[in-house]
Amino acid sequence: MKIKFFALTALSACLSFLVQAQAPMRVRRSETIVVTPYKTTMIADGKDVANIKISLVDRQGNEVTTANNLIHFKITGDARIISITNGNDAAHDPDTTLQENLYNGELRMVLQAGRTRGVVLFNATADTLAPASSEIHTVQPGIAHAVTSGPPIAGTAIVTDKVIGADISFLPQFEDRGMKFYDKNGQPGDALQILKDHGFNYIRLRVFDHPAIAKGYSPNKGFCDLAHTLQMAKRIKAAGMKFLLDIHYSDTWADPQRQNIPEAWAGLDFNTMKDSVYTYTKTVMQALKDQGTEPDMVQVGNEINHGMLWPTGEINNLDSLAGFIYSGVKGVKEVSPNAIIMLHIALGGQNAEARFFISNMLKRKVPFDVVGLSYYPQWHGTPDDLKNNMADLAKRYNKYIMVAEYAQHRAEVNDIAFTAPGNKAVGSFIWEPLNIFFDRSGKITPALEEYTTISAKHLTN
Repeated sequence: MKIKFFALTALSACLSFLVQAQAPMRVRRSETIVVTPYKTTMIADGKDVANIKISLVDRQGNEVTTANNLIHFKITGDARIISITNGNDAAHDPDTTLQENLYNGELRMVLQAGRTRGVVLFNATADTLAPASSEIHTVQPGIAHAVTSGPPIAGTAIVTDKVIGADISFLPQFEDRGMKFYDKNGQPGDALQILKDHGFNYIRLRVFDHPAIAKGYSPNKGFCDLAHTLQMAKRIKAAGMKFLLDIHYSDTWADPQRQNIPEAWAGLDFNTMKDSVYTYTKTVMQALKDQGTEPDMVQVGNEINHGMLWPTGEINNLDSLAGFIYSGVKGVKEVSPNAIIMLHIALGGQNAEARFFISNMLKRKVPFDVVGLSYYPQWHGTPDDLKNNMADLAKRYNKYIMVAEYAQHRAEVNDIAFTAPGNKAVGSFIWEPLNIFFDRSGKITPALEEYTTISAKHLTN
């Protein structure tokens, strides 16, 4: 998800304008509450439940196992807490005050859905700590309708590449602000080549529809529009690296908390919007192909486990969502038949949620080759949760699997990302790492040096 929890570095002042574009500034504390729901989509049948874990982490993202803070809860929407366990006793019914002490740093609860489709907001607060929250969508899936009666147009790719990748879509913005990058010898160089020299072989770029509009990602300047993406794609290919295109069907960030339709598509009916997805995707792909920089892999949407192009393509409207994804896949394949298609969801350690989404897309015959997971432990569980989820999805669906976004626990995440069973593990993309790979003066940090070891371990074995 794009409301990221960053390890602050010496470059944070340079990045502040970018971070604030994504999320309100967090209150800096030595510890913070973490809400980890193991499902963020529930069936609105009055029975379905989601397990939620509450814990505290320090600034390094490590759980504070000695914490015993009193945590207060608030639920907005049609759901209720039916049991709470804090590790000190057996599960019990919550009292009317909706509060409980942590025990050994955590507590767990069970949330039960009502019968209303919508969004449930779960908030957790404690004295002296910044609050934490999570959104849970309650849905009534209905009968699945296939997006096509024809043969699949994706889903049969043989993926042989192993990926050590990075999303560095911020790079043109850094360079616009005058930032320089230096290699291990202290010589000025291209950030892409420096990453390649440390083991990276793939670059991920996001593209927005019209990010230069007033409410867009980059008002007036239009960073991450098609023109900037074309320029960056040339640099990627010139560096001898491969290229993942991350299409945000929006003018700004698209993630589980927001999937706003492009301003130019406002008011379109379902069929016209579906055609717009196809036409836009094909236009972007054709422009890249015309300059000799076709993407090797394409995400049709970004973190779409709650849908895309809201409200029409919300997770409540699974048939419409499947239709949008299929239109995007069709737009990719008509230009680049060999492109690998990724279905990107945010559910690194949330297995039940991941199965719900993937199964519903497959029921509707949505074609794809790779499942891409975002993994941020503040929202997506423990590394063991990630490992178990990746293993289950690879075996259950016989699909390739990778970590499409992560930021913390770099070595551990890569160890997991390359070990899914059945030779289905593809690798990983670290999200926007330039702020940790280079210091304020543009010199390499130990975080980047770490990837020499990571790549040697996973790309040569």
